[in-house]
Amino acid sequence: MDFRARRYERGSNWTDPEIVELLQLWSDESVQIELESSLRNQRVFDRIAHVLREKGIYRSGDQCREKIKKMKLEYRRIKDNHKMRTWKFYDVMDRVLASRPAVSYSSLGGAVVAQQVFQGSCGSEAYLQGVPVGSFGPSSSGGFLFGQPPKADDPLDIKCFRDMDASATSATHIGPVMQETSEQPSGEAPRGSTSVKQRKRRRGGRASCGRSGVRESLDKALVSFLSWQQSAEERLLSLEEARLEREFQAEERREQREERRAEKERQHELHLFTMLTGALFATRQGAPAATPSDSPISPLAHLSTPLLATAGPAVSSSLSQPPPEAPTAQPVATQETKKSHPISVKTCQVSQGVLATMRGAEAPGRSVYLSSRGNSIRQHQGILQEGFIQYAMDKHHQTDNPDGIVNLGTSENKLCYDLLHKRLTKPDMLHVEPSLLQYADWTGHAFLREEVAKFLSHHCCSPKPLRADNVVVMNGCGSLFSCIAAVICDPKDAILIPTPFYGVITEDVHLYSDVKLFHVPLDCEADGEESKHFHLTVEKLEAGLKKAKQEGWNIRALILMNPHNPLAELYTPKEMIAFLEFAKRNDLHAIVDEVYMLTVFDESVTFHSVLSIESLPDPQRTHVMWGMSKDFAMAGIRIGTLYTVNTDLVEALAQLGSFHGLPGTSQHQVAQLLRDRDWINNEFLPENRRRLKNAHSLLTRELRSLGIPFLDRPAALYVWADLRKYLNKSSFEEELSLWRCFLRHKVLLSCGQAFSCSTPGWFRIVFADQQPQLQLGLKRIQEALKETKEKNTSCVTCSIKETDDGGKKTEKEEGDESDNTSIVNSISSPQSKSSDQLKERDSPVPDTGLLGAEEFFLLDCQESKPAEGLDSLIGTLRHQIRSSDWLEKNTPVLSHGEDPEILDVFKSLLQRAKK
Repeated sequence: MDFRARRYERGSNWTDPEIVELLQLWSDESVQIELESSLRNQRVFDRIAHVLREKGIYRSGDQCREKIKKMKLEYRRIKDNHKMRTWKFYDVMDRVLASRPAVSYSSLGGAVVAQQVFQGSCGSEAYLQGVPVGSFGPSSSGGFLFGQPPKADDPLDIKCFRDMDASATSATHIGPVMQETSEQPSGEAPRGSTSVKQRKRRRGGRASCGRSGVRESLDKALVSFLSWQQSAEERLLSLEEARLEREFQAEERREQREERRAEKERQHELHLFTMLTGALFATRQGAPAATPSDSPISPLAHLSTPLLATAGPAVSSSLSQPPPEAPTAQPVATQETKKSHPISVKTCQVSQGVLATMRGAEAPGRSVYLSSRGNSIRQHQGILQEGFIQYAMDKHHQTDNPDGIVNLGTSENKLCYDLLHKRLTKPDMLHVEPSLLQYADWTGHAFLREEVAKFLSHHCCSPKPLRADNVVVMNGCGSLFSCIAAVICDPKDAILIPTPFYGVITEDVHLYSDVKLFHVPLDCEADGEESKHFHLTVEKLEAGLKKAKQEGWNIRALILMNPHNPLAELYTPKEMIAFLEFAKRNDLHAIVDEVYMLTVFDESVTFHSVLSIESLPDPQRTHVMWGMSKDFAMAGIRIGTLYTVNTDLVEALAQLGSFHGLPGTSQHQVAQLLRDRDWINNEFLPENRRRLKNAHSLLTRELRSLGIPFLDRPAALYVWADLRKYLNKSSFEEELSLWRCFLRHKVLLSCGQAFSCSTPGWFRIVFADQQPQLQLGLKRIQEALKETKEKNTSCVTCSIKETDDGGKKTEKEEGDESDNTSIVNSISSPQSKSSDQLKERDSPVPDTGLLGAEEFFLLDCQESKPAEGLDSLIGTLRHQIRSSDWLEKNTPVLSHGEDPEILDVFKSLLQRAKK
């Protein structure tokens, strides 16, 4: 067998019992003598391995030899460095290596016989005496005792005793002397005369002296030879140790080189990815990109943002600056606006500053202090949140900030502050007792749950009184959505929901529980004469569930809203029972949101709650939500309630209640308010409905005067309006552009894509505001729509003019091909620039929702400059890469640790490109 081929063979780690057996064989005196007498001692370790295999330890000779070498190296290291001898095998190695006997050699029959040399008290004659074979003992007996006698069950129980005790050794050494003196065993002197004995003694003495001189010279030669052999072996051992150390260092260097190579490959791939992204960005603009100091958004600003973040960076980028095409494409319209509406122009200028200060102006990168989930939550921001952030930074006030944003996008009832202030400041609301300042039931105080059960039994027309034990109270319906999703769904499960729907539900079920919403789109057009716009049917739910299962989604629940948000639709008991039966057939939980149940302001219309149904199809999977934010105009006092007969669900929600509980004093105030039936039924609800009806009439009259279609529903706080005719084309990019136009005119609405509407152009307009603010908001809406209509008309005119100019230029090119340069210059004229921009806006754009909004913003930000060649684009790309510190802040190690998905996606794209 090739020794070099097996030199570096490595076995698995040696256990302590295996090391004990190995040392027991290796420390035997006969084995040590054989190892010392031969430089090629592989056969010795092969025999040791053979004995180990007989004992059930399967190791090769090379493995045994490598293990002994490593243990010798460890022993030398500890001994040379004078370290604490805490190694469990140090004493064993020390006794074997430090007490190693010298070896002499003699010739016998042409063979070399190794003899052990004992430097004892018996003199130099001992060097010539061979040690009996039995003195080494069998190979299994060992040659040394490891420290103190170990216990019987100790794994280090190596019993190495000498077979030859001290008395036997003394007898062996004295044996030749007894033979020379011819002493009898009895100790008697031999017979003969004294003179004869004296002569023999003198002759023996002279002969002995002669032999002593020869022996001394021979001893010196042997000692010198053995000393040289020992030094040579020590030198060989040190060389072997140095070789092992060099091999270990070389292995470490190889690993370091491999790590550096892999890191360079990752950096190279990331660099290619960066160049590809920059090239796509520059190609999309069609001209050299602006330098980092000129551009408010870095080309790589959205790389670290998840693509599923609902509108976050995309909308933020879109809102960071108003579209620049307005002053270039419509200089006349802008001048007219300045003349007739100076206040509007002033507020528009303020809007630019406000939009520039938004967090979305520069998309937040990934933070090293947050987890992947934390970064995803931090970067997530929907359109509703974006609009509310702008409103919070520039709120309208009649005296302090008259040019601020009027909020007709957030569904809040601002009509009943006087009624609530009068009731909430009464003495019974200011009661404080010790129990309100202490921990309580996380589902809510018992007195509050009792009042909620009585209130719902009365206003929901329940066939029998509702039980307080089935009521759960939390700080808002958003918390209830989040907790219900957490306890009935697993991560990556889905909930079925018709669209459009209240967009914040997406965050409610996703941010904490990682639960998705599977959309069932509703058609904005009526299916037939008896059908309605956005009509929800069981057939559509069945089709949506079937599609979800085909795509591999695990649907766990169905969300229903009655009255609906944003449609304000009221569903009949027959329709609700059909929906609940569908949920029962498919083992789905039915989460019914009835948070607007008391906002029905038409006396001829009656709301029917699910709790009024005599027999629910599946009571254990039917859960009804209600809150005080809408019906009692108390959005700031976070109160949400859930009624369910499923005790398991109640117990699970109670475990999460500590995260979403209410203060004790707030619970007392709400209980007092619900207990005052006279104030609710005779004062608050009638006046609230009257004010809602008047505000609704004011809004609908204005919409009719503008010729805007809308869903006329006698419930909720808003109107679902159809503004599709103001879109230049049917796309969500145009819808987002119109939404930005409203913001520039300082009025906030909610666009359809914020509610996942399948058709662009629908907007939710909230009317539950004081009449002056509502009228001002409607005036600004009218101004924004007028500007949009004029711009669309101008776009059509410019497109027609551009078509005519294009035909003339084509004829000119056919007539004279030598004037290509002048043609290019004429195309880049200011008038043609505007036409090109408008043409790009008219070109079909894929309906990609929020990602499309980002693309639309990039088109708006284009500057009409002469198109340059690919070399110029590459030069610009290189300049951006050199001037940007993005690569320094986003190394491959950080990229892999923070967001491995991006790196994996890029690697797959790179491999696909190599193919």
